Amino acid sequence: MVAQVIGMAAVGAEGFRVGVAARSLGPAERKGLSVEVLAKTWPLTQLAAQHGVSRKFLYQQGRKASEALDGAFAVAEDERAVLYCLPVTKRWIRQFVLGLALEGHSSFRGIRQLAMDLLDYPDLSVGTLHNILQAAVSQARAVNQAQDLVGIRVGAHDEIYQVRRPVLVGADVQSTYCYLLSEEDHCDETTWGVHLLDLAAQGLRPDYTVADGGTALRAGQAAAWEDVPCHGDVFHAERDLGNLAFYLEHRASGCTSARQRLEHQMERQKRHGRGNRMSKRLAVTRQAELQAVALAGEIRLLSDWVKEDILSLAGPALATRKELFDFVVEELAQRERLCPHRIGPVRRALAGQRDDLLAFADVLEEEFAALAGQFEVPTCWVQQLCQLEALDTNGPAYWQYRGPLLAKLGAKFVRLQQAVRAVMDDTARASSLVENLNSRLRNYFFLRRQLGNGYLDLLRFFLNHRRFQRSRRPERVGQSPAELLNGQSLPHWLELLGFQQFHRN
Repeated sequence: MVAQVIGMAAVGAEGFRVGVAARSLGPAERKGLSVEVLAKTWPLTQLAAQHGVSRKFLYQQGRKASEALDGAFAVAEDERAVLYCLPVTKRWIRQFVLGLALEGHSSFRGIRQLAMDLLDYPDLSVGTLHNILQAAVSQARAVNQAQDLVGIRVGAHDEIYQVRRPVLVGADVQSTYCYLLSEEDHCDETTWGVHLLDLAAQGLRPDYTVADGGTALRAGQAAAWEDVPCHGDVFHAERDLGNLAFYLEHRASGCTSARQRLEHQMERQKRHGRGNRMSKRLAVTRQAELQAVALAGEIRLLSDWVKEDILSLAGPALATRKELFDFVVEELAQRERLCPHRIGPVRRALAGQRDDLLAFADVLEEEFAALAGQFEVPTCWVQQLCQLEALDTNGPAYWQYRGPLLAKLGAKFVRLQQAVRAVMDDTARASSLVENLNSRLRNYFFLRRQLGNGYLDLLRFFLNHRRFQRSRRPERVGQSPAELLNGQSLPHWLELLGFQQFHRN
């Protein structure tokens, strides 16, 4: 044992000596070593022994020298050489304008200036640019109206406002295909109902939709599609509770700061024998701080509970969720008197949306019951697999919970777990997709004072046929929403508008 320790110490000392020798070499010595490594005049082991360095160090110096030589003898490209010739016609100019307006988010005056600066083409007035976009509207509108919407199973609806005018938006949750984009004078039941009836003529009849608490939107859908439910958007509920918790935490922090200031003031007063003057005020402040800190902690706990358990995909059964939801509303009601102007609106909003917000859990249970029949296992086991997804795979709780399930399911475990994950991924709880679409639309809206439904039809066509360059879902990369919806490849969006896309020979 002693011999092993001595041997390890000797190896460590030798490594330290080699490292010191390498660090002591100057630039000239390193350059000479790198030349010798490349020349291969000596075996690498012998060369390392001669200079007291490691073979790894010699490899590093040789690699640096090789890269430097490659850079020195590389043939510099002539930036003035003609790469290829592009036939610029008036038809190509129209493609150029459409590409800058839709792909580049460019304003009309920006397109005009770019055409003059790079193409020496001053013939593009603002009116001409407007006419080019309007000429593409009819073809884009025809493609939009020809789209079969039968394959849409879940829709997301919302309203955004541009210069105080509402724009109605609807999109497919799975493919992100936008089937509704219309500017209106009013956002009421009739307006929504008429648009949804028109879309029904194109085959749109989803299993359900997801939307926020807008009354006109929901009333319009109920009038047009009586048997299609509208689920609640959990994002807004989670956001409102989170904002409430943040406000109360900020208020509690303010109470703590006020108490600390009073304590410092009281210490100064005590030095002059007048500490009793602030004792009552300090006592009241301390009591207010205790109350504010306790309230903030309790509301934060309720908020996290709602987000992580009650409204989470990986959560308990629907009946249990409803009981827990009612408990949270009751707890908010008991504390409402402590901050009525903040807790009251959140509590009333949650109380009126329980069934809508938990509608996704009903969909999950139906899908889990179907999986239980398919795999011939009890439904409760499928529900337990769902709850397993809420646990951290790196934590001991996950593996403790997984063990009994694996023992019960046996060879079915992996396939059933994958099926449960697929069901959870396909179940929509929020209209976040349409919110994301709205954020993309605003990048176009701010460029125009007036939109017009012709421009919106063209924009909807472009967004539906522009291929995704990147996505968190690999199956979406290189495909457009229309291709994802149709399940087949489509021409480039410029070719769908009647243009011939340029390709180098």
